[in-house]
Amino acid sequence: MASLKILQGATPGQTFDLVDRQRWVVGRSPECDVVLDVAAVSRRHVILNEEDGEFFVEDLGSRNGTLINNQPVHQRALLRDGDKMLICDVLFEFRNPPSLLSSAAPASPSLLAPSQPPADANTSTIMSTLDLSQDDGAAWRSSAKPAAQLEAMVEISNNLGNTLSVQEILPKTLESLFKIFVQADRGFIITRPQADGPLVPVASKARREDHEDNMRISRTIVEQAMHGKKAILTADATTDARFEMAQSITDFQIRSLICAPMISSRGDSLGVIQIDTLNQRSRFTEQDLQVLAGVANQAAIALDNAQMHEEALQQQALQRDLEVANQMQHALLPTTSPQVSGYHFFEFYEAAYQVGGDYYDYVLLPEDRFAVVVGDVAGKGVSAAILMAKLSSDVRFWLAREPDTALALEKINQAFSRHQWDDRFVTMVVAVVDPHNHQLTLANAGHMPPMLRNAAGQVLEIGGEQAGLPIGVIEDYQFAAYQRTLEPGDFVTVFTDGFSEAMNSRREIYSIERLREVVGDSRIGPHELGQHVLSDVRRFAGNFPQSDDMCLVCFGREA
Repeated sequence: MASLKILQGATPGQTFDLVDRQRWVVGRSPECDVVLDVAAVSRRHVILNEEDGEFFVEDLGSRNGTLINNQPVHQRALLRDGDKMLICDVLFEFRNPPSLLSSAAPASPSLLAPSQPPADANTSTIMSTLDLSQDDGAAWRSSAKPAAQLEAMVEISNNLGNTLSVQEILPKTLESLFKIFVQADRGFIITRPQADGPLVPVASKARREDHEDNMRISRTIVEQAMHGKKAILTADATTDARFEMAQSITDFQIRSLICAPMISSRGDSLGVIQIDTLNQRSRFTEQDLQVLAGVANQAAIALDNAQMHEEALQQQALQRDLEVANQMQHALLPTTSPQVSGYHFFEFYEAAYQVGGDYYDYVLLPEDRFAVVVGDVAGKGVSAAILMAKLSSDVRFWLAREPDTALALEKINQAFSRHQWDDRFVTMVVAVVDPHNHQLTLANAGHMPPMLRNAAGQVLEIGGEQAGLPIGVIEDYQFAAYQRTLEPGDFVTVFTDGFSEAMNSRREIYSIERLREVVGDSRIGPHELGQHVLSDVRRFAGNFPQSDDMCLVCFGREA
């Protein structure tokens, strides 16, 4: 019986049975068959139509649209068992479990991937149909004796528990199953390594060599087991109504079979184990099916463990890669401050993760000039770090080649913009100082203005009026420069938003205003100012985890 169940929004848990008619209207109007008292829902939002046992949903030109499995419904869409339908903030689950006698999908003699099964169960259930209409009264060959079965089950359990290699253990499991089911002629274990990927044969076994050439798997049986998440027993597959006389079953001469899905702890169908016989006088029993279902459950646990082990190994490999990337990124940063007579420097860098997108550099230029560069790539992590590594080489190249600071920033912007980094951009401050005349030239690409504290303790935000767009926004953008003479005691603080937007456990922001007050603390001399700012931010944040990369560079003229 088809139904709609509300999973979230409105009245979670409420179920609407789709019976006794062929169309149902869903909307806000009291006249609808399914009424949603939600303002964003249209009065008549969607209509569900039943056609020959299949259900279709059609959006009635609603204001906010309809999604099926996160895909918008443009005209109408087929609803399948387990589909999720989202109307505004009301999430429905559509259920229409296939009937035991419903038509199976067209079969092929090759192994094909069935469609994604609905995640509606987390254990196998036993379903059996014994067709006795053609029984000639002859005795059936039974499975192995209980002692042999127990021994094989212990063997399977030990094998599955002692290894994390699926490719190694599942073939052994199949061999053990042939000890339990002495009437078996063929056996298969197939898995789906990826949720949306194809089925992959892991193991196959034939009791007789002349059967090895006919080891293809019927898609019809696999679909029945995986979609329904039920173990299947049939006395004669060629006459079983569930399979609708599938050509593959006839071609493979399958008679009696048992097939059990392997269901993960999350309720996903990982694959199936199938055992069949070509001899109609050697039928499997419901007890055999119970045994196979138990083995499939153990195999699913082993597959879960193997997957978690593989994910752990991948995580370890990623961790090692990140550690190397962290070392490489720090290798790009200056190892020491410039040794410039009459000037003092302080620098600090810390990524929110193991690698980050903040960046600073000291570049020594001709005629004893030096440049201080601070940048911040939009975003964090590995991608931001890679962009900043590329940018750092362009910065050094153009600052050394172009004496005009604003023009050098334009060249840096052009080189970066040419690559079209998927809407990525960089804010940057480039400050060039000539220690002979103490001239400061500052070009700003969308970054927060640096703070200058003079000898009298006044704090000025410099270069804000001349600031341009971030790097990467417009390729041919023309930047302007700010200039001033650094007087004795002038000290410049350049920072990224990891400082101004640092957060504490009460979700309070450190703020530009507090940073300005700390920089202007007249009790703190220029040599201690950088460390004083860093310590104050850390006291403010406490143990609250760092959410952004942090970069701070201070430089200035001795008093």
